[in-house]
Amino acid sequence: MKIAIITGAGSGIGRSTAIGLLHEGYSVVLAGRRAELLEETAAQAGSAKSRALVVPTDVTEPASVRALFERTKDVFGRLDLLFNNAGIGAPPVPLEELTFEQWQAVVAVNLTGAFLCTQEAFRIMKNQQPRGGRIINNGSISAHVPRPNSAPYTATKHAITGLTKSTALDGRPFHIACGQIDIGNAATEMTERMRRGVLQPDGSTKVEPTIEIDHVVRAVLYMASLPLDANVPFLTVMATQMPYAGRG
Repeated sequence: MKIAIITGAGSGIGRSTAIGLLHEGYSVVLAGRRAELLEETAAQAGSAKSRALVVPTDVTEPASVRALFERTKDVFGRLDLLFNNAGIGAPPVPLEELTFEQWQAVVAVNLTGAFLCTQEAFRIMKNQQPRGGRIINNGSISAHVPRPNSAPYTATKHAITGLTKSTALDGRPFHIACGQIDIGNAATEMTERMRRGVLQPDGSTKVEPTIEIDHVVRAVLYMASLPLDANVPFLTVMATQMPYAGRG
């Protein structure tokens, strides 16, 4: 049985992916700030709930992240998969109107949180037998091109690409594979505003198409299913008609 940790498992992509992994036979550690939402995720897995472990976690706090991985190791003895999924955005206001606190909050969750979790995953994966494991980072279309008024989110998602590449390189001698999934407009709470219309680079507001979250889950499951001698460094799954190649 394989063991996975998913951050941001209380909603959206994290919740759906956790349920998908549970249904594939994984034991899944559900990490997130709100215990009640994590419990809801476990409940939605039905009979697979018995293989879910709820561990409330603040990924911006090193001690909290350390406790998450220590609990995982204590309960399951190893770690095969980390999905760095937790992420937030800042209000879509002009760059000069962003507060330092808003910038710092996005960096703390999206970038520092992913680094802290990767660091703890390395400590387990390098020393377990059999050695190694897989890390999947949740990037975004914003890891390639920005939306208007999205400097904190876009900057952190570009940085996640660098973290993915460094993790893949540094993990290579220890059979730790790392890849990134870049998602465009999956239908979640975060993209609900797409249905009402979002600001475009030309100043207009347009409704953007979304895709069912199941497509994202299947993509993550594919990446996770590979043996450690194979890796998908980067995978993009997106709504066909969304403005991506022409953004900006």
